[in-house]
Amino acid sequence: MALVTDRDWPALGEAVLDAGEAVALARLLGALADPIRLRLISIIAERGPTCACDLVRPLGRSQPTISHHTKVLAGVGLLRGTKHGRSIWWSVDRDRLAIVTKALGNP
Repeated sequence: MALVTDRDWPALGEAVLDAGEAVALARLLGALADPIRLRLISIIAERGPTCACDLVRPLGRSQPTISHHTKVLAGVGLLRGTKHGRSIWWSVDRDRLAIVTKALGNP
C-alpha cells in the first residue's frame, strides 16, 4: 500500500483519515511502538548513517535482535539500509519520519 506524502498528510484532529491513511499510519506507529526501535531511530537520526554493528553496544542487545528491529523499521520505510561488504549501514528516511511527526501535530 502506498503511503501519502507529508505534503498531503493531515494532522490528527485536523481532518478525518480515510481508511488507507489510517492503515498506513497505524503501520508506522506500530513499528515505532517499541522502546528499542524508538531508541534505534533516535540513535541513527542523531549519528547519521550507522553500521548495524555499532548499534549493539548502545542498545545493549544482540546482533540478531538489532537485525530484527532494523528489519521491522525498514519494512515500513523508516530506515534504509546500504550494504558495505558484510555490514549494513542504516539511515533514517526523514521524509517517512516527517509523516509521523506531522500526523502527531509536530510540523
